[in-house]
Amino acid sequence: MLRIGIVGAGTRGRMYLRALRTVPGVEVAAVADASLPTAEAIARDLGVRTYPSHTALFHGERLDAVVIATPDFAHRTPALDAARAGLHLLIEKPLASTVEDATAIRDAVDAAGVQCMVAFENRWNPAFVRARAAIDSGTVGDVVAQSAHLSNTYAVPLSMLAWSAQSSPGWFLMPHTVDLAIWLSGKRPARVYGTGFRGQLARRGIDTWDGIHALLTFEDGTSATLESLWVLPESMPSVVDFKYRLIGSDAALYIDQQDQGLWYAGERLEFPATSVLEVDGTPQGFPTWMAISFARSLLAGKVVSPGVDHGLLVTRIVQAIHESAEDLEPRWFS
Repeated sequence: MLRIGIVGAGTRGRMYLRALRTVPGVEVAAVADASLPTAEAIARDLGVRTYPSHTALFHGERLDAVVIATPDFAHRTPALDAARAGLHLLIEKPLASTVEDATAIRDAVDAAGVQCMVAFENRWNPAFVRARAAIDSGTVGDVVAQSAHLSNTYAVPLSMLAWSAQSSPGWFLMPHTVDLAIWLSGKRPARVYGTGFRGQLARRGIDTWDGIHALLTFEDGTSATLESLWVLPESMPSVVDFKYRLIGSDAALYIDQQDQGLWYAGERLEFPATSVLEVDGTPQGFPTWMAISFARSLLAGKVVSPGVDHGLLVTRIVQAIHESAEDLEPRWFS
């Protein structure tokens, strides 16, 4: 039996709990959260033991692995303690929101000899799985250009995230598109250039970037352009706007994730999410499949992926994008 603990009882922690409970041979032992109301809610709703901290969880339960589902900036301490306790890790993206923290986690994982998977969930997203398969088949040819637009309405920084002032659309959204640009192309960035703008969120009490734009240039001179905004109007039909374009030497791929196949026209037009939902009482969707893949890989003795080194690379790139946006100077990678 693989016994897994979860640190963080918010929306993502709940998703991981429900997903992992569907895997034969897995027991979700308990959940830790420093917020008493949050911990009480998940205990009441999902019938799981709770602890007030990750240290109490690690001391109170015999665990084999742990999921770190805390806010982005709060991954370091529970991840380091988990690695030192000999626990395998699934960590929410980004691995960390500073290169210093991400490097410390990578070093702790390597020193402990445990496995660490970073939750780049779009690698289980059917649209991108099909895109990767087309690239691998050779029909697309060499990937020469990519363009990703992943943004949120004001609802995310103003209502959904209590910690949005400690993040940005770059940290919250761009790890997804940086990961995809590398995974789909099979190429490593040699240079990044970032730019951005502020003001709208600051006027609403959230002092962070309104939007970030980035240009990734790969070692062979091909490129990817990325855009992430937190200031789309709340009248948008979906809280997420996600469009991806990949141009190959022989074919092109276009992915639109905003409209997931369902339009609801009531008082206003809405695009309800269909990629993450419950069917016959069982959670479905690519974040769920990612969590299941983590557990199944550990049960089978397989290497989990994407791993900690890739997570560190993505953090390096996203931090470099923010630094470049501040001084408008490019950053180079060796």
